[in-house]
Amino acid sequence: MPKLSIITIVYNNVRDIERTINSVINQTFKDIEYLIIDGASTDGTLEVIQRYKNQISKIVSEKDQGIYHAMNKGLAMAKGDYVLFMNSGDELYDEHTVEDVFESSPGADIYYGETEMYNDNWENLGRRRHEAPEVFDWKSFQFGMNISHQAIYIRRSITTPYDLKYKYSSDIDWIIKAAKKSSNIVNVHRYVAKYLVGGMSKKKHFESLKERFKILTKYYGLIPNIFNHIIIAGNLASYFFRHKRTND
Repeated sequence: MPKLSIITIVYNNVRDIERTINSVINQTFKDIEYLIIDGASTDGTLEVIQRYKNQISKIVSEKDQGIYHAMNKGLAMAKGDYVLFMNSGDELYDEHTVEDVFESSPGADIYYGETEMYNDNWENLGRRRHEAPEVFDWKSFQFGMNISHQAIYIRRSITTPYDLKYKYSSDIDWIIKAAKKSSNIVNVHRYVAKYLVGGMSKKKHFESLKERFKILTKYYGLIPNIFNHIIIAGNLASYFFRHKRTND
C-alpha cells in the first residue's frame, strides 16, 4: 500500500477543525502523513489542534499569503506517494474511505470519487450538482468542476505548486495540470468526502467565476468555453428550479 499525505489548511475555524482532524486520524488505513497548516489562528483553533499533536505528523502555524500559498507550504512538506487536501470543515466520508480508495485499483496516478454536501449546520444536502464523471481526464472540467478538491487523490510526483496568480480557483488549474500528466485515472465509485458549503470561492463568488472562466479558456479555448458556459448556466438554472439550491 502507498503512503498518503493529507494536508489540512485552516485559519480561525475553531468550530469545525476537530471534525476534520477526527475524520483523518480515525482512518483504518494507517500509512497517513497528516500535515496541518494554520494561518496563525487567534480564535482557539491552534489549541484544538495541539490536543491531537501526537497523531499529527507536522503542525505549522504562521501567517501566510492566502489559501493557495498555505497549500503550497503543505505540498512542499509532503513525503507521501499521494496527496489529498482535506481543509478545515470538510471530512473524509467514513473511517474506511482511504483504505477503500487504494484497494480499488493498484498504482493509479489519480483516484477520485463522489462528494456529499453539507450546510453550515452540518445538515446533509446530498450529492454535488456536478456529479463525478464515469471517466475523467483533463478535458472533463469543460462543463464545470465535476470532481471536488476533497475527493481527488493525486500522485505527488505529477503535482506542481498552485499558481498564486489565481486567488480563488487555483485548484481547478492544479487538477487539470496533474490530469494532463496522468496515464491512469481511477473512479473508485463511492463517496469519499463530505464538503462544507461556503468556502472562499463562495464568499468571493463573482471573482471566483471570473478566474474559473480564465482558467478554462486557457485550456479549452475562448469560443468553446463561451458555448460550454451557456450549457453550464442552463444546467444550473434547471437544477435550481428543481432543488431550490445549487449544490456547487
